[in-house]
Amino acid sequence: MSISSKYGYTPNQDAIARSLEMIAGGLEEVACEELYKACFGIMDQTTLANEDTPQRVKALVEKVNSFAKDYPTWPLPASICVYPNFASVVASTRRVPVNVTTVAGCFPTSQSFLEVKLHEIELAVRGGADEIDIVLALNSFLAGDYDTAGEEIKASRDCIDRVAAELGRKVTLKVILETGLLLTPEKIADASFLAMENGADFIKTSTGKVKVNATPLAAYVMCESIKKYYEATGKKVGFKAAGGIASALDAVCYWVIVRNILGEEWLNKSLFRFGVSSLANKLLSAVSGTTVAYF
Repeated sequence: MSISSKYGYTPNQDAIARSLEMIAGGLEEVACEELYKACFGIMDQTTLANEDTPQRVKALVEKVNSFAKDYPTWPLPASICVYPNFASVVASTRRVPVNVTTVAGCFPTSQSFLEVKLHEIELAVRGGADEIDIVLALNSFLAGDYDTAGEEIKASRDCIDRVAAELGRKVTLKVILETGLLLTPEKIADASFLAMENGADFIKTSTGKVKVNATPLAAYVMCESIKKYYEATGKKVGFKAAGGIASALDAVCYWVIVRNILGEEWLNKSLFRFGVSSLANKLLSAVSGTTVAYF
């Protein structure tokens, strides 16, 4: 029995395709300055480049620090997302209320020993991370060993909670499903429920490091899974789209998917995020009508 069947969910690809076609056809009508700004306010402004250095990360944080002065009618992004070794750089440089997000647990492949993953997670939390993004252990999941994949998520959750409690803080756990490698909507749904059952506060589409990253289809299945899980448990789990969000209209598409399936309650940074490196400039450009290269 699939995990999804426990929640009475089987993705209906024909119905999803029809819904996505309607959404795509109406994006221009929905898009507006207010919505572009709302999308900006739920971004995890991200740098996950091989060439990242402390100076490069500090420069990004200083841009965020200055943003409210330069764009006073815009919200701040929700967080700044970096590799775990830069958590302390962001935490010590930020002067505005944005969270510190780090990828951890041997991102982007999750191909290592669980002990190594947990140690990296602990160091990231101690370095100041408010949010930890880990990758589903595909080495177990794709082999059909859902128990081991789930146990790794649970161990990560327990590690985060233990260290955060010691520091008198709470830390959010996001689980990246890497949907572009799961290949079928049924696998995406199973991965979604597995992550939620084992303590994910958010489920996230992608690392941005593989050929296929966020897609509207994956987002739709994930959001329907979140809805079914909420109906069964009463727990609200967030959704994060990351990788391949190439335009302001792409962001609007995901916004509409979340609104249509999960409702207005999910349209805030506590339950909805974008993981992006270039979207900020696209949103700024869409509103100004000129090319903006602020970040």
